[in-house]
Amino acid sequence: MTYIQVIIICAVLIHFFLNLLSFYLNLKNFRDEIPKGFEAYFDKKKYKKSQKYILENSRLEIVEGFFNLSVFIVFWFMGGFGWLDNILTGIIFSELLRGLIFIGLLIFAKLILDLPFSIYSTFVIEEKFGFNKTKLNLYISDKIKMLLISLIIGVPLIAFILVFFQYAGKFAWLFCWAGVTVFIFAIQIIVPVWIMPFFNKFTPLEEGELKKKVMDYSKTNNFPLENVFVMDGSKRSEKSNAFFSGFGKTKRLVLFDTIIKNHSSDEILAIIAHETGHYKKKHILFSTVLGIIQAGVMFYLLSFFISFKDLFDAFYVENVSVYAGLVFFGFLYSPVDFFLNIIMLAFSRKNEYEADRYAVETTGNKKVFAETLKRLSADNYSNLSPHPLHVFLNYSHPPVLDRVKRIYDL
Repeated sequence: MTYIQVIIICAVLIHFFLNLLSFYLNLKNFRDEIPKGFEAYFDKKKYKKSQKYILENSRLEIVEGFFNLSVFIVFWFMGGFGWLDNILTGIIFSELLRGLIFIGLLIFAKLILDLPFSIYSTFVIEEKFGFNKTKLNLYISDKIKMLLISLIIGVPLIAFILVFFQYAGKFAWLFCWAGVTVFIFAIQIIVPVWIMPFFNKFTPLEEGELKKKVMDYSKTNNFPLENVFVMDGSKRSEKSNAFFSGFGKTKRLVLFDTIIKNHSSDEILAIIAHETGHYKKKHILFSTVLGIIQAGVMFYLLSFFISFKDLFDAFYVENVSVYAGLVFFGFLYSPVDFFLNIIMLAFSRKNEYEADRYAVETTGNKKVFAETLKRLSADNYSNLSPHPLHVFLNYSHPPVLDRVKRIYDL
């Protein structure tokens, strides 16, 4: 076994078993008693049901993780990457086309392998616990649309990266970084205007008490807001959410129809105030900049390894190529990505606390916001007692108990 194989194998196994440990500790951390202050939202039956929901989702994630790891290792050490590359090399003479097909087939295979778990999650677990509203024809339509959009956006982007690393020399990583930076900003404008409407219907929030409160709040807090939309989220799930999307003139506030159905206008305003806090505190811009810096580091390192013969030997591939080097570097980069992701999650949790503070300070009603978080946790069957290790490795938001405690301490 080569030293690169040892590095990658150790990285993926450590990642898998660390997650396995965190899931185990998380499930062992369940409490029999409903946390104080949540009695109005959970009775004993609902509380046990929420824990069972978490248990079944955790089991599915563990099985999926083990399955994906097993398939990857078997395919790798059976020479699957070399076999695929040899077939494509024998029938396709254009390296760019060969690279797009090589990468595309691997991505498509991953989508097929993930499909049974997605189906089980949607039509068994989510259905069993009363969340799923997705019909089979809508599910199939969503998958087809997502595949087509991925092809329209992904193929040119990957081709751009392959061409520059093939012909631009030692500064290829810099050109690719610049191109991806433009893409990151462009996609945040494109998604809310052209892509999201392919999946959901967005209707302007009707005139009334809620809209007046939202518009008055935005004016009071110097947050220009022209677009408030209601999204038909209930056609897929009973879960509730709200979010901002886009930049500048494409910026829009989106409320799920389920959140309007399940919450009072004051509670919805508290949620909007929290989302506004992310914008006012520049969390979205900061996260975007961090993502761009991370992409720059990745492309710079990629420039050293994309034609590294030892990397190709580790994956049993004879022909050194830009497209295969891009794929293999992704596996080698996984330990770095794992630690960077932990840092990003920590920043995200910090940002959530800051947005909570902003919501409380601008609405002046900590009780309404705290009770809103409790209601959301009950409606979505959130884990009220997650283990710290599981939070550290997986949570982009702090546990709801911690958030509520901090809100009342403000």
